[in-house]
Amino acid sequence: MRLTLLLGLLWIIHPACAQKEKETMIRDNTIFKAAAGNDTSAIKAAIARGEQLEAKDAQGRTPLMVATYHHHTAAAKLLTAAGANVNAQDQLLNSPFLYAGAEGYADMVKLYMPGADYKVYNRYGGSALIPACERAHLEVIAVLLADKNFPVDHINRLGWTALLEAVILGQGGAAHQQVVKMLIAAGANVNIADKDGVTPLQHAQKRNYKEIVQMLQQAGAR
Repeated sequence: MRLTLLLGLLWIIHPACAQKEKETMIRDNTIFKAAAGNDTSAIKAAIARGEQLEAKDAQGRTPLMVATYHHHTAAAKLLTAAGANVNAQDQLLNSPFLYAGAEGYADMVKLYMPGADYKVYNRYGGSALIPACERAHLEVIAVLLADKNFPVDHINRLGWTALLEAVILGQGGAAHQQVVKMLIAAGANVNIADKDGVTPLQHAQKRNYKEIVQMLQQAGAR
């Protein structure tokens, strides 16, 4: 008798649970599609329905991460205003804030700065500033360095600071010269060496980046 009742309850509960799971998937799918398509009306409706802003897809991406990958600022503004986490990382360890910095999306970096956690790092153990300096995203760099609490001398797993990365992976031209100038002005330590003990000045000299060598020497580099 008890077994019959239990089976009956399971028969009732299972379809209900399955239906609830299906409805959740549909809702989540809607907000992800809306984020990917920059569909602000659909996003507003999803938020009004109370959909989960921190739900993740198969790649571990939240709706805000999806919007960031597509550089959909309008969608990102709505999601951020609703409380979406700008530090939530996907399977690649990208977060909205970190990815926006690396890709040069200055508008998004500005949007995410108030909620950014500077102790959340990318898969190389780096900050938003380091790849921005490598790629000479000058506007992003300016936004990040405007916050005096930003860790300008953070060292990633390669043993590089933003300054080292700008010299080692940069081209030494006008754009990267400006990067070095901005970092120096922000108080970057010009004498932090890499894992092999090679300093930014030595890397610049090796590459014959004369203008950068001069800037570093004037800043006290050895």
